[in-house]
Formats: sequence, structure tokens, C-alpha cells
Amino acid sequence: MKLRLFLLAVLVVGSSRQAAAQWIEQTSGVTARLRGLSAVSEQVAWASGSGGTCLRTIDGGKTWQKLTVPDAATLDFRDIEAFDANTAYLLSIGEGDKSRIYKTTDGGKTWTLQFKNDHPKAFFDAIAFWDRNHGLAFSDPVDGRFAVIRTVDGGKTWQPVPPANIPLALPNEGGFAASGTCLTVYGNKHAWLSTGGAAKARVFRSTDQGQTWQVAETPVLAGVASAGIFSAVFRDGKRGVISGGDYRKEKEAVDNVALTEDGGQSWQLVKGVTGYRSGLAFVSVKLPAKGGTAVLLAVGPAGSDYSLDGGKSWRSFDEKGYDSVSAARNGNAAWASGAGGRIAKFSATALAR
Repeated sequence: MKLRLFLLAVLVVGSSRQAAAQWIEQTSGVTARLRGLSAVSEQVAWASGSGGTCLRTIDGGKTWQKLTVPDAATLDFRDIEAFDANTAYLLSIGEGDKSRIYKTTDGGKTWTLQFKNDHPKAFFDAIAFWDRNHGLAFSDPVDGRFAVIRTVDGGKTWQPVPPANIPLALPNEGGFAASGTCLTVYGNKHAWLSTGGAAKARVFRSTDQGQTWQVAETPVLAGVASAGIFSAVFRDGKRGVISGGDYRKEKEAVDNVALTEDGGQSWQLVKGVTGYRSGLAFVSVKLPAKGGTAVLLAVGPAGSDYSLDGGKSWRSFDEKGYDSVSAARNGNAAWASGAGGRIAKFSATALAR
């Protein structure tokens, strides 16, 4: 009997350890709200946010260096896409010429202004890249359609996608510049653009690097200006996850996560997250029993959740607030960031035990 009880206790402890996850907070040195985030590797990550803030670490987050973008102190950098310790793209949001794209190739010592929006009605929300040269950015609707721009030369030129190639927007439909992940890409040609605010939350999809688009309705909560899809992530060209909710109701988890297995043509609701979630990312973790798995992370201002089965079931693991989460392209490291300069690195130690 004692042996059975002992073995049962071991199994319970082992199970709880396997289910654990943790954010390890780091010192950013700033108080800005950090909504832009791009993990590159175990050692390199970039973050950005309000007040023209841009940060970089090259030592795994032990130290974060504040970088200066000329004439950008009043800009809000809601998205950043980095490829190594030297190369990164920054997107600032806002109406008219506040929406801009900058690039550095020397670790933030110098920046080139690649794009400045000249349309008074445009408001750019996010940027995403398949590789160093091919990328997209998009704006809320202009004259009834979302505005999408493309680059194939590392941002030297940005060309608008013909409006006729993009389905009409719904009344009051828009994107959410909350984490830089309402626009996401996969492989070398797939892209997805997520929306809300209107009567329906929808996902626009492209399979030709953003040259043409189709759209599908989703069951995610929408219908008010504060609700819709805030983040999307894909494991491949077919399997993806979207999350969001109502950012004015941070602790409510009503119809705010959905899955697709057909590239975004159809979506099915799932339950389990514990609140509004503005960011998603897959990070790779080595589990002895499974030989490794992709852990799906979901963050929001009221807490974090994780899933070990691609989003079908969830477990809460942190109540501190984060706006954004990013995993390195090879999946071996992830960070989260948010208000008050908060930044943290994901710990897989407990999961791997």
C-alpha cells in the first residue's frame, strides 16, 4: 500500500511539473508600453512601443539596449520584424504620415525611413515578412477596402496591391494594432489578415504573397469597436489559430479563440483561455515523454495560457499582463512584452522536467 501511494505521489508531482510553464521577467529599462516584439534566437530579440521606443537584446535578455530612431520620439512603434542582431523593420501606427516603416541593418545605429504614408485616411496596423526581402504591411480600409503594400526588395520600394484584388470591407471593419500579429505569414507565400469591429470578425487570406486575397467569416466575438480578432498564428499552410475578444473586457473569454485546418477557409470555436488574448505564438519545447512538442502561447493584459495540442485545450499559467508574444523563427525561444516596459522570457524548464 505504501509503495502504491508513493508511486501515485510521484506520478502526480511529475504530471504537475510537466504542466507547468513560466514567464521570467527581465529589466527593459523603459516604461513605454511595448506592443511590438520580435524574437530572433535564444540570445537576440527586439521590442518596440510608445514614445518612439525601440529595444534590443543580444544576451538573452540579461540587458536591453535602448535605440534611437531619428525624429521618432512621438511615434508609436506597434510592430517590429527582426532577422538577426543587426537587421530589423519598424512600423509606426497612426493616421496620415504617422504610419511609417523604418529599417536598420547595423543594430539600430542608423535607420532608413523606407515608407511614409501619404493618404490622410490610411492607418497602418501591422507588418510581416516571409524572408529578409519579401514582406507586407496593411492599413485599415481606405475607400471601402483594406490597403495592402508589398515589398520584394527588402523595403527599398513598397508597392500597393490593386484594390480590386482585395474583397470589400464591411462597415466599421478594421484591424487591431495591439500586438503586430493581426497580420501573419507562413512559408514563402501564405498570408492572413485578421479583423474585427464590424458585425463579423473575418480573416483575409492570400496564397500568392499578398497579390490577391479572399475572405472568410469567423465565429469570434465582434460587433463593437473593441471586439474582434487580435492575433493569428499558423503551424503550416493549413493549421492555424486566431484569438482576441473584447479589449474592454480583459477577463472575459467569450467566443475568442478559433481553429482552422483548411488554411483559413473555415473556423471552429474552442474554449479554455481565461480572458481576452491579444497575442499568439508557437514555441518548441523538448519533453522527454514526447521527444518535443510545439507549445502554443496566448497572452493578454489579464494573463497567459498555453496549449500542448495546437489550441484544442488550454491551461492558464500566469496572471501578469502582456500585450505581445513572439517566438524565434526556429521556435527555440519566446518573449512576451506589455505595459510599463514589462518584458519576459518564456521558461520551458518546468515543462521539460
